[in-house]
Amino acid sequence: MAKLELKNLRKQFAHNVIPVKDVSVNVNDGEFLTLLGPSGCGKSTLLRMIAGLDEPTQGQVILGGEDLTNIPPGKRNMAMVFQSYALYPHMTVYENISTSLKLRKVDSIEIEKRVNDVSNRLGIQHLLERKPGQLSGGQRQRVALARSLVRNPDVFLLDEPLSNLDALLREQVRADLKQLFESQQKPVVYVTHDQTEAMTLSSKIAVLYDGYLQQLASPTEIYMQPANRFVAGFVGSPQMNLLTLDCHDNQAILGEFGLTLPYLQTSPKAVVFGIRPEDVSLGEEADADLVEGQVYLIEDLGKEKLLSVRINGSEQTLRAVIPADLLWESEQVKLSLSRKQMHWFDLESGDRLN
Repeated sequence: MAKLELKNLRKQFAHNVIPVKDVSVNVNDGEFLTLLGPSGCGKSTLLRMIAGLDEPTQGQVILGGEDLTNIPPGKRNMAMVFQSYALYPHMTVYENISTSLKLRKVDSIEIEKRVNDVSNRLGIQHLLERKPGQLSGGQRQRVALARSLVRNPDVFLLDEPLSNLDALLREQVRADLKQLFESQQKPVVYVTHDQTEAMTLSSKIAVLYDGYLQQLASPTEIYMQPANRFVAGFVGSPQMNLLTLDCHDNQAILGEFGLTLPYLQTSPKAVVFGIRPEDVSLGEEADADLVEGQVYLIEDLGKEKLLSVRINGSEQTLRAVIPADLLWESEQVKLSLSRKQMHWFDLESGDRLN
């Protein structure tokens, strides 16, 4: 068992630049953890501290009960896949994959066996005599993965490995990655700002912002019960509707309409109301609050349409995802807001209220 533990990690550079402020996370065997967040939130710095490429200002990196914090990267049995692939251009694919084993003085027969095994699994056995300059982006990415897999490491680290691929190829390689790491049963730490990658690949997601861990949970929980306003707005496409509303008599006031507040210990003067566009529907529905407004923008998403509706008596806008073939009679429409899918956040702290 190779449980990875990150305890109170912090990294401070010169001029008081602190990309990682206090992060604690555990990753068990077979778990796929994605570090998700916008550029500059500390994802890659955290990954580099796990790999040993950056030394923490404080905190510990523990693997299988052993403190690796002061152990150099070459002596940590971890494999890292970089965004840039980092292949040796003068070496063949076979040589690129086998280099780390040769440095560890692994027997040549064992090296050949491992390289053939991993190249067969990744479908690159016919490329072993080529050089990186003769490969496509997807093929180079598979070679970079093969180089990490052949080592049989305790932990896999991946730093935005799909960002250089086009959309169609990214989807294909993403599916390959999911199957590949499910069979490895090793801790995987994956860095991305792409929420689709995070939702489809991960067994759990760590959402980071401004150097702090905002939420650590399964993809389903991150999506259905975001811990705060930032997570709610960052995860989901189209983005969640987030509106600041005044409160009166246990209702949040949206234009001419009142939305039913959940039970709260205190009665706030204002809240941030959230609802995902797919939970807003045209017409009247059961167990929903009804509002009305004017459609002023229609975006065609293919199988669906995204409507932007300005609510009567307000400058506030709600967006709704509806089926592409759904029609309505006028620019004035009724919207049903599912009470079960409403989210409420504290105006000051941004924390979830319900």
